[in-house]
Amino acid sequence: MTSKHIEIMDTTLRDGEQTSGVSFSASEKLTIAKLLLEELKVDRIEIASARVSEGEFQAVKGITNWATENNYINAIEVLSFVDNGVSIKWMVDAGAKVQNLLTKGSLNHLTHQLKKTPNQHFKDISEAIHLAQESNIDTNIYLEDWSNGMRNSKDYVFEFLDFLSGQAVKRIMLPDTLGIMTPKESFEFVSEIKNKHSSLHFDFHAHNDYDLGVSNVMEALKAGADGLHLTINGMGERAGNAPMASTIAVINDFLPHLKIGVNEKMLYTVSKLVETFSGVLIPANKPIIGANVFTQTAGIHADGDNKKNLYFSDLLPERFGRTRKYALGKSSGKANIQKNLQELGLQLNDADLKKVTQKIIDLGDKKQVVTKEDLPYIISDVLDRTYEEKVKVNSYVLTHSKGLKPSTTVSVSINNEMFEEHEQGDGQFDAFMNAIRSIFITKNMVLPDLIDYAVRIPPGSRSDALCETIITWKSIEKEFKTRGLDSDQTVSAIKATEKMLNIIIN
Repeated sequence: MTSKHIEIMDTTLRDGEQTSGVSFSASEKLTIAKLLLEELKVDRIEIASARVSEGEFQAVKGITNWATENNYINAIEVLSFVDNGVSIKWMVDAGAKVQNLLTKGSLNHLTHQLKKTPNQHFKDISEAIHLAQESNIDTNIYLEDWSNGMRNSKDYVFEFLDFLSGQAVKRIMLPDTLGIMTPKESFEFVSEIKNKHSSLHFDFHAHNDYDLGVSNVMEALKAGADGLHLTINGMGERAGNAPMASTIAVINDFLPHLKIGVNEKMLYTVSKLVETFSGVLIPANKPIIGANVFTQTAGIHADGDNKKNLYFSDLLPERFGRTRKYALGKSSGKANIQKNLQELGLQLNDADLKKVTQKIIDLGDKKQVVTKEDLPYIISDVLDRTYEEKVKVNSYVLTHSKGLKPSTTVSVSINNEMFEEHEQGDGQFDAFMNAIRSIFITKNMVLPDLIDYAVRIPPGSRSDALCETIITWKSIEKEFKTRGLDSDQTVSAIKATEKMLNIIIN
């Protein structure tokens, strides 16, 4: 049995740009268009609406110039209108060769918006198609509000399709304009249409208002749809359109009798670029492209992955140009940590691994996820404890107020003896050191001088990253360093100081 090829039309640059607050620049549109056709390898792209603005005109012209030079011009489509040839002139001037003509797919829209009869509308459409032919422009037809048309005015829809079957139309496009359809309706409506007009090419255009976009697409394909309209990251008006990444994965995994040309490995790259250009962030749990979807957090899952990949599915990250990650947090086990250590080329013995695991669990209670890049800092912090813990900083209050000197109240135990002190300083850490110095004076002990103070965070980290503070101390006898680790810079310095106190008292 020959596999049926499904055309994938991306409408990120037209319908996707209707996402609230999104407007791509001309250069961004051209960059995305190139990626969609050359790298992601979709069949067609809808890039704009005719007559919108001078900026849109220039953006379209830039894309059509590139597309003409690189043999993609017939894959470039523009939304047009039944407007006595105004859209056609706009397209000719912009260099576009394919119009997606917007027409009325429900009697309700036709009667109350256009206030015309079906025959009047069909006559106008026929003239628009003829004008396009005269200008060497191919025509696809959108049946706006088609889903409501099938629900409430089916006779009109089939009268319309009968008319279109005799017109010079390449594709008829069936949009669920308001995102109201159920999967059952998607299958039944498309089946009914394909059974009556099997020779016509039908595209299915799903919206995601009930989060049923991918399900509706799947059922439309089962019913015989010939093409799909999708957007990168599911961008689009209201709740958006059926998302490209999820739909491609579903077709490849669950509809093997269908063939598509989309390059899965480029889905993540293109999605991240569109995220950057649009400013619309990809949710961390969004299937296929979300930050967390290939990250194992539970230790039991990492352990299972070590034992015949018990928690793997067909959704392997490598398919989409990604890698599996093992998060480090309070639910991590040794298996998660070992996976990350392997990636870093590090090994720990069982005793040290146990210490590091406990430290990560403790940090996870304060900070949801510890990154792989944090791991060397944690190891350094944990394995640096070669002393008996005789000094413990029990609690402290750090204050910083405008117009007042920073101050610290600190409680410290030395050999189980409790001390409390309050001091001011030039900064919170300086106030803390003054309080500690006052306490140690009572023990007739002199603290070493602080001669260097360095702060590091793992590369690529966010503002909530773990922070390593390395302090260099100099006493009469020697110079030495201590490290502290915390998501708060001042707290990490306090932890480094606590280590110093233990070293000198030991």
